[in-house]
Amino acid sequence: MEWLIDTLVWLPAILVGLTFHEFAHGLVADRLGDSTPARQGRLTLNPLPHIDWVGFLMLLIFKFGWAKPVQVNPGNFKNISHKTGMMLVSLAGPGMNLVIALLSMAALKLLIPWQGEGWSALAIPLIIPLVYVNLILAAFNLIPVPPLDGSKILAGILPDTGANWLYSLEQYGPLILLLLIVTNVVGKILWPLVNFLYGVLNLLVAL
Repeated sequence: MEWLIDTLVWLPAILVGLTFHEFAHGLVADRLGDSTPARQGRLTLNPLPHIDWVGFLMLLIFKFGWAKPVQVNPGNFKNISHKTGMMLVSLAGPGMNLVIALLSMAALKLLIPWQGEGWSALAIPLIIPLVYVNLILAAFNLIPVPPLDGSKILAGILPDTGANWLYSLEQYGPLILLLLIVTNVVGKILWPLVNFLYGVLNLLVAL
């Protein structure tokens, strides 16, 4: 019963975080000239086209999962290099999660004085997961390991030789990522990054 209640409370935040993350990837790719996400029905805020059902069940049960990646063809980008275009597309996902987390933190700041009164008693327990889910999604995807967004963001900054080396690792990316998760390397990077991002957003809200 406790698991069911937790799932019902956190499920809306998970769906929002994953959906907006993938939608942002598709939207930026579309604006750069690649119509692939649009043709595949990914320019939508309907969660269903973005859900990988195996990854979603893994997320609910084991607290680790994935959405359906947005397919992008950098060869369709206009007036921008493939490397820079992929960097911008990759930045869009975690960037969107940070925007949602920031807006959610601002909403909490406004609602907390009325905590326990009226509709705020229902809103606050739903907004709190929005903050943490989106912070975790942003931080996790910023880790520069293929196939995460952070690897393509780093590739966009590195010289071509470094970028090509990172791209060459993508075929081994899932295995590398799994190894780093099992050995808790990801955890040692993830939680300090989540705390750092929370601190930055908290400062912005305070301003």
